[in-house]
Amino acid sequence: MDNTINDWRDLAACRDSDPELFFPVSEVGPGARQVADAKAVCARCPVRSQCLDYAIDNRLTDGIFGGTTEAERRQLARRRHADRHVA
Repeated sequence: MDNTINDWRDLAACRDSDPELFFPVSEVGPGARQVADAKAVCARCPVRSQCLDYAIDNRLTDGIFGGTTEAERRQLARRRHADRHVA
């Protein structure tokens, strides 16, 4: 695996967290609390932007990455795509 990717992952705030926290069944109801808890971990992460870029670049559809849900990443990806075409 690419050492650059390993480097940012080694610094991730979620590294010692239960991975299941970042894969809520739903974003509503009881899952909303899990999403909030996962995002709280991301909020204190020094490599949050690298994580988010990785998730968008690799079109990850499940889980919380870089403090975003799949729906939020989809919206960001659309904006990035539109910005590239405007520039």
